[in-house]
Amino acid sequence: MINKITSSDVYQVLNQVKHPEFQKRNLVELGMIPKVSVEETDVQVILALPSLDASIRQELVDMITRVVNGMAEGLKAEVHIKEMDDAQRSAFRSAIKEEFQVSPKPSVRIRRVLAVMSGKGGVGKSSVAGLLASSLRKRGYKVGVLDADITGPSIPKMFGAHEQPMSGLEGILPVESHGGIKLMSINLLLPDENQPVVWRGPLISRAIQQFWSDIAWGDLDVLIVDLPPGTSDASLTVTQSLPLDGILLVTSPQDLAGMVVRKAAIMATEIGARLIGLVENMSYAICPECGVRIDIFGTSQTEDTARSIGIQVLGHIPLDPRLSTLCDAGEIESYHSEEFEKITDQVVELAPVKPGEQVIKKEGE
Repeated sequence: MINKITSSDVYQVLNQVKHPEFQKRNLVELGMIPKVSVEETDVQVILALPSLDASIRQELVDMITRVVNGMAEGLKAEVHIKEMDDAQRSAFRSAIKEEFQVSPKPSVRIRRVLAVMSGKGGVGKSSVAGLLASSLRKRGYKVGVLDADITGPSIPKMFGAHEQPMSGLEGILPVESHGGIKLMSINLLLPDENQPVVWRGPLISRAIQQFWSDIAWGDLDVLIVDLPPGTSDASLTVTQSLPLDGILLVTSPQDLAGMVVRKAAIMATEIGARLIGLVENMSYAICPECGVRIDIFGTSQTEDTARSIGIQVLGHIPLDPRLSTLCDAGEIESYHSEEFEKITDQVVELAPVKPGEQVIKKEGE
């Protein structure tokens, strides 16, 4: 015979369940358990998630099921998942904000933090991040690149960086490219650059935070963050924990890519991040024989995408076999493109920073 269990009893137990990623808050405090109902031995729990594709959803379901079933012999918990509405999502992000707050080392001085983001993989996001870093460096800026694409890191190969970072008095020192760009990527810490990183979301998020807080970046005018594609936990970690001055969105001409980048834009605006503009990559190709422009992916949908988001298109980057060759050879810094220089002009105008200007980002800000 089971003593009568009430919904209040269930809430009391769930108050003890910490979120695996946000250890300072339990599921109830985070607003993730909007409803509990009990009928005899059946317990129905509603689990509200910020996104239905959250990588941690099954782990949360298992945790809830285990603790509720453990309240009394014979209890049967059933967890129903729903997506948070706008108000719930806003409250959730406010609750976890404290968890995300991390500061760089006292010696680190970073004046601007710019993220490069795409809705989906394969649109050349990392190439754009690398080109932007290279273009800014050639203009005299002190530049760093934080490769936050933990499971698909490509920044080191583009810049020809293969040596492991050294330890200094202030912590781990980023590796420098041939042109003097400071780099940090998980691939630089692996014994074999071909080794896959098979990590769950929380571990990936913590690694990104450590790249910000534990790396001795020194004095930088601009830190460019190469985000993972999509709206995963890792992207949320960066946009929540780093003091971003702006996000550069990257897409390709197809409406499919535009649809997914719109999702990324919505996520960014929901958390208050500033969108600098949209770059269309792989826009077209030039026939090497006759010089005719070829729209390989058909008519571009990027202008429509930009209008729907409410931002401007900063430029269109063509497919260029030379860029691919240089990236494969680790010589992206040798590439020059008038089209991309115009994009850099606009980025500098929209997120201005003068080399060596008074420090804007410092510890605690």
